[in-house]
Formats: sequence, structure tokens, C-alpha cells
Amino acid sequence: MTAAAGDPGTPGLQPLLHDLASCVAAPAFLLASPDGQIRPGGLTGWYADDVRVLDVLELSLDGSDLELVRAASPTADRQEFAYVARGLSRGRHDPTVVVERRRELTAGGLVEEVTVSSVDQDPVDVTVRLALGSDLAAMSVVKQGGAGERVEPGTACTLRAEPQPEPDDQGRLVWRRRLERGDRVEVRLTAVVETSGQFQSGLPAPWSPDAGVDAPDIRLRRTVEQSLTDLAGLLLADEGDRFLAAGSPWFLTLFGRDSLWAARMLIPLDTGLALSTLRVLARRQGTRDDPSTEEQPGKILHEVRNAPLDLGDQVLPPLYYGSVDATALFVGTLAEAHAWGADDGEVAALLPAARRCLEWLLTQSAESGWLRYVDHTGHGLSNQGWKDSADSVQFADGTLAEPPIALCEVQAYAYEAAVRGAELLAAYDEPEVPGLAAWAADLRTRFAGEFWVDSPDGGHLAIALDSEGRPADSVTSNMGHVLGTGILDPDRAARVAELLGSPALDSGFGLRTLAADAPRFSRLSYHGGTVWPHDTAIAVRGLVAEGHLDTAAALGAGVLAAAEGFGYRLPELYGGDAAADVPFPMAYPAACRPQAWSAAAPLAVLLALTGVRVDAARRLVTHPARTTTRLGAFSLRGLRLAGSDLSIHVAADGAVRVETGASGIDGPTWVVATSE
Repeated sequence: MTAAAGDPGTPGLQPLLHDLASCVAAPAFLLASPDGQIRPGGLTGWYADDVRVLDVLELSLDGSDLELVRAASPTADRQEFAYVARGLSRGRHDPTVVVERRRELTAGGLVEEVTVSSVDQDPVDVTVRLALGSDLAAMSVVKQGGAGERVEPGTACTLRAEPQPEPDDQGRLVWRRRLERGDRVEVRLTAVVETSGQFQSGLPAPWSPDAGVDAPDIRLRRTVEQSLTDLAGLLLADEGDRFLAAGSPWFLTLFGRDSLWAARMLIPLDTGLALSTLRVLARRQGTRDDPSTEEQPGKILHEVRNAPLDLGDQVLPPLYYGSVDATALFVGTLAEAHAWGADDGEVAALLPAARRCLEWLLTQSAESGWLRYVDHTGHGLSNQGWKDSADSVQFADGTLAEPPIALCEVQAYAYEAAVRGAELLAAYDEPEVPGLAAWAADLRTRFAGEFWVDSPDGGHLAIALDSEGRPADSVTSNMGHVLGTGILDPDRAARVAELLGSPALDSGFGLRTLAADAPRFSRLSYHGGTVWPHDTAIAVRGLVAEGHLDTAAALGAGVLAAAEGFGYRLPELYGGDAAADVPFPMAYPAACRPQAWSAAAPLAVLLALTGVRVDAARRLVTHPARTTTRLGAFSLRGLRLAGSDLSIHVAADGAVRVETGASGIDGPTWVVATSE
């Protein structure tokens, strides 16, 4: 499917989406106004393969406004709305005509069902009208405030209406009925579109249908339930291998970093998703040097599109490799899947790709000793870590760092990849990567000397080194990603934990991306003061690994508190407001919702806070006798470990208990033990 060649006109401001009703069934999504209507203009519409199939889907009744009385999204791919038509109630005190609207989205279709019912004592004449429109605008055009040329809806998709409607003089579909008391009129519109993108729907979800959380605190249950349905809606497949699209609407495709982190967080639910994600990326692993796409041998891609992504100042090719961290994360994800008992044959098949990743780390760090990035194209991403906005890497005085830039978390990812990657190769009797062990040891020593910023209050990690090797000394959340990788000694890890738990970084709703006392801090700066749930979850994982449970629990509890303010559907990011000042944080108006790693974050937080660790190679599960009570009692169910069912229970007093299904991990070949 291709977009019309219409002139989008002068680019305008990016449309806002924080208050839109979102429905997703990758590779399709639908955005509607809060009342369910899709009206011309703005961002609303039904999209497939990043093209807007319908930009008008508006329901009306002659003689009455439709006043919304209920809106719900029972699953990621469904929406429900209810209205009253008081203009048809003949002035009665209570509404007598109710309109119910149900919408279901699939990868290649949309079903819209409308029911109008009456309890009026007298007959009511009802005329239902459904307006349709299409502009076939590309997502990149819509994101810049533009639109496409008008086309007939029937040329954009195949339409079928039941019962047969009559058209009016404006091209709307019309149904006329007289309703006696207790009668109803039901109409159904089915729209089907042929998609031609390279990815297909990844449903059904690979994790157990029993996966979820039980807890007296309803916020935990609702947040995890919403997360799981959102994650299912974001599943795509490539040659039968599932992976998670990064997020809707802007990033509904394969992203190296995002898809890896989301799959990694969900490994306790399903190691197969991590393995299939790795296979999808391995098929596209770099094989040559191509400056136009930033491809390099062994490198893992940044993102995949059906066509070049033209955002004005940025033009990214369909296959773009501008990511400095995805290659190391590939190895870390494979190692973690192996630790959770992933299929040996599937892990072994991915070892050649992992080896190429490790070789890339050595090659790319040969010049400076660091993993660095710089955009050579002039129209790619100026920053190529997870904080990829232009102003995300700065000094304490607000000055922006000049590339080539070496990010602190990227060096930590690389160190972890080198250590765990070497262990993985050894576990399968594979030859080591020459020079890797010495490189990792040297990296750890140099990191301690050059990334640490001394200060009277105890110092901190710089976010990065700039082109001249100077530490960009702002205080940021990037430090949280370093914890648990093994690159820091315990004393400095403790200082990082202290900073992450400080009021400057801990907003009470999670971890701010930039300390609140920084000169460029803003509660609504994309990477300069907002809170990203995945960022907090990664920090929680690291804090628990380093033994700083209280700080981890406070940050994790903050994210779960924020979820309530977003209807338990965590967005990509939200405002860095202090919990002491507001009941819930501000929405970041252009944030994706759902976003894969945000949806995975609550599960990652809860699992980390249990303190459970697994080592399939040693057939060992360990857990603390007690953990934090900050979140109260909860149980995680539907987990899988080496083919066995696993559930983890945290009691109100913090006592931790591990249970398995009939096959049992605590039988003769497994050991379940407390770690204290």
C-alpha cells in the first residue's frame, strides 16, 4: 500500500495524541477523539503500514447530538463507546435513546458496530449516518502536521455495510428505522485493506494465558493486565518469528534497542520471544560498511521502515543502523535468555551472530578505546543512544556535548556483553573472541578513571565523554543503566544508588531523565526532565542487583503510582512532576501509548523486586527470604523457566516463596534456595 502523492503543505506542529483513544493491532492502529469519532484534520484515523487508510469515521443521528457517557478499551484492539441522544427523548427527564458503538481492529481490517435502542413510550424515528473519508497520508507527513489528498474511501479499502445502507447527498451511509419501545437498530461496517509491509501480525501472544499478577492492591493488577494486552497488540512477525514493535503510533515497527529491551524484560514470561526477536535482528545484522545507512559488519540495526522516513531535518533510510547500543544489547539479551533456560539449540544457532556483535565492539572501539557515535550523513540521528534527541547529552552548565560521543551506559552494556558473551561461548565449547577478555578488563579500568566526576558530595558518573574526551558532567538517569552490569565497584555503585534516590532524580513517579536542579531541566523536555517507565525499570533491575532494594522499591512504586493517572496504560514518557506537588504527572503530549518497553516495565519492576535469580546452567533458583514490603503482597504467575511453570509469591511481611507446576523446578535436577 502506498501513500497518495499529495502535497502536505507547509509542515506544521506535530499533532498531540495524549488525549486520543488508541487502538492497536500491529501493523495497524487507530486513533480517535475521546468520544470515539474520527474527524478530518489532526492525527486521528485508521492506519495500516504507516499509511492513513481512513481519516473520517464519524457517526451521527438526525435530530440529536451524541453525548458520550462511557468509553472503554477492554483490549488493545477494541474500543467501546456509549452515547445518549437526548434530542430524540422528546424533552423527557431521562434519556430514552442510547447509542452503543463497538470497534475491533485487526492487522488488515476494521469492524465498526453501532446499536441504537429506545425505551421511549412512543415510536421514535431514527436516522443513523456514518461519514467516511480518506487521504492516504503517510505517517511521516501526518507527524509534521500535514495531510494527503482526498480520495474516495472505497479506493483506500474494501467496504461492506450491513444491512444495506442508502447514501445521502454528502456520500454518507444512512440507515432509517422507526423504533418502538424496546426495539433497536443494529448496523455493521467492515473495512478491509491489503497491506504490503514486510512484517505481519504476531498474534497470538507467546506467553501463557495465565500470565499476570495477583495482589490486594488493584493498581498492580490493572497495570499488569493493561500491559499484557498492550504488548499483545504490538506483536509483529517476520518469517514466523515474533517481536515487539516499539510503539504506536510513531514507532510501530522493528527497533533494535526497543525491541530487545522489551523482549529482555519479558524473558521470565517467555524466552521464545527474546530468541525470535534476536533471529529477526540477526537476519538484518550488518555485513558491510555503508555510510549512507550507517551499516557496519556485525552491527545491529536501529529501525526498519517500508520507505524512507522524511521528518524534514532528518531523513532516515528504510533500513537504518544509527544505534550505538543495540549491538551490545543483542548479546546481553541472548545471555539472559540462556540463563532462564532458553532452548539450547536455538541459543546455539544465534551464537555466530553474537560473535559478530562482539567483534564489532572490538573494531569500533579500536580508535578511541570507547564505543562512540557521530552522524556522518548530515540527516541522521545526532544522538544515537536511547536518549536520541538533539539536546540530550549536556554538561552540568547546559552546554551540549559535541560528537563523537561515548555514552556511559553504552560502555556498561559493552562490558556486560563482553563478559557474558564470553561465558556464553564457553558454555557451548565455542572458541573465544581473541582479545575480548583483555579488552573488557581494560575498559572497566578506564571507565572508572575517565567517567567518574569527583565532587565534594561524593561524585557521580558523567553521562558521556565528548569529542575531546571531556566528561559531560550533568547528573542524569543514564547512571541507572550502568548498575548491575559489573563495570562499577560497590562503593561507586552505592553512590549512584544514592543519587538515583535523591529528590533531584526521583520524582516520586519514577526516575527523571535529568536532575531537577540542572539548568536545562524541564518537566516536559523529552530527555531533559521527563520520566520514562522503561528507564526506571532498568534502574530498578540494576539497583536490586547491586543490593539497594529500598531505592529500587521507591522508584518502582513511583511508576506504578503514575500508571493510575494514565488509566493504567503507561505511556512512552510523562512529565517529571514531583509527587509531593501533584496527584499524577502531566502527560507528554506526543508520547506513544502503548509503547512496548513502557508496557513491559511494570513486569520487570515486580520481578526485580522479588529478588529471584535463576541460573539454568547450574539448575539453580535463588531468592531472598524477605524482600521489600513497599508494594504490599503480590504474586507473579504464568512465568516459565526451562519449560517449567513458575510463580513467585511475596507476602505482606515481605516473605518470598517460589512455586512450580507439576513438572517442578525443585525436583532432583533443580535447586531452589534462599540467597541469605
